[in-house]
Amino acid sequence: MRHSTLVELALRHRVQLPESLVSEWPPALRATDERGWFRFQRLYDLARSVLQTPADLRRLVRETAEDEASEGSGWLEIQVDPSGYAHRFGGLTPTLELVLDAVREAERATGVGIGVIVAANRTRHPLDARTLARLAVRYAGRGVVGFGLSNDERRGRPYEFERAFRIARRGGLLSAPHGGELQGPESVRPCIDLLGAERIGHGVRSVEDPRLVEKIAERGVTLEVCPASNVSLGVARSVGEVPVRRLFEAGVPIALGADDPLLFGSRLTAQYELARSEHGFTDEELAELARCSIRGSAAPPGVRKQLLEGVDDWLAKVPGPRAAADASAR
Repeated sequence: MRHSTLVELALRHRVQLPESLVSEWPPALRATDERGWFRFQRLYDLARSVLQTPADLRRLVRETAEDEASEGSGWLEIQVDPSGYAHRFGGLTPTLELVLDAVREAERATGVGIGVIVAANRTRHPLDARTLARLAVRYAGRGVVGFGLSNDERRGRPYEFERAFRIARRGGLLSAPHGGELQGPESVRPCIDLLGAERIGHGVRSVEDPRLVEKIAERGVTLEVCPASNVSLGVARSVGEVPVRRLFEAGVPIALGADDPLLFGSRLTAQYELARSEHGFTDEELAELARCSIRGSAAPPGVRKQLLEGVDDWLAKVPGPRAAADASAR
């Protein structure tokens, strides 16, 4: 959500926002302990609470797609837990259908392709996750592309959600649970072994176990790495300590992401800039990061082909040392 939209909708619906979401934005966050995570979740829920009408949600999706287009994205996957809005929009199914309808409108308006990942909440009962998995499968091929698992990974162990992910995978959905952010390898390993993860939200702390990193690379599991978010939440003390380079050189597919631009104040392009400035990524390596994000997505084959060609076109136009030398010689 855009910060300006948050403030505007809060005023319209008379939602009282704390100063950390208004004049002191973006908020100072550190969520590696229970108190810090509670504050992060409270701010997140306050931001969600301004979405009170279908028009609000449609606006959010459209503006998100507009912002992604301005960042150079051609494909966007948004993660949604319908449970968080069901009381407001008439239930789980009407909420998901509203989101999917908003997605179709945003695609037509911006040209950005959008896939929806239905996410279960670790803090809720595993039976709720199975209900969501069945709902997601019903809409597979109609906008829903994956199934995820979100919220505090210190609560709700992956094995509790194994049946839900089995339902989703049998229905042809991408498996994209969250793990390896607030906890280490012990959070990532079961995501792969039990949930069949093809992509993992964060996963950066897998570097604490070299054998696990080898496994991730061998299986081609894509890690959604969000450098600015990792620093904001205290997972790493600085951007330079986020193990982007170590994972990349170990052969792990990486999809750079901004996580939550509203709460962290940083969007997608900035993550690529950090990879260049803080980790020394070359143009060729940045291009490979972009390719990894495309290959690790659930984008249709035609969209993937077009986006991969776009990366190659960008790289071909970047003046390299050889091009500079040729120009000098001429």
